[in-house]
Amino acid sequence: MSRLQEVAITVSALAAPGMKPKALIAAVKERHPGISKKDVVRAAFYALTSGAAKDPEQADRLHDFALKERGQPEESPSPEPAAKRERRRKKKGGEAATETAAEAGA
Repeated sequence: MSRLQEVAITVSALAAPGMKPKALIAAVKERHPGISKKDVVRAAFYALTSGAAKDPEQADRLHDFALKERGQPEESPSPEPAAKRERRRKKKGGEAATETAAEAGA
């Protein structure tokens, strides 16, 4: 049995109603140390296509999980906060444009 098949069986066994994707990933990583989030998502899709999830509700949960997580970036173990960038405001014409408009109307 390939590792993907083993993980697919684990994913389908652990997926429960109302379970958050992060919780499912954490639970799978406990049973399969060193597996990436991407491989967990692949295993969820594999479980759907191989028929490992025979229960329609279980298949719906796996489908929702896999779709939500497939485009998400891999989480780093210790995320660093992003540096804030200052916003610069554009000047709208400035004082010269205001004076010119006032003089033109006079």
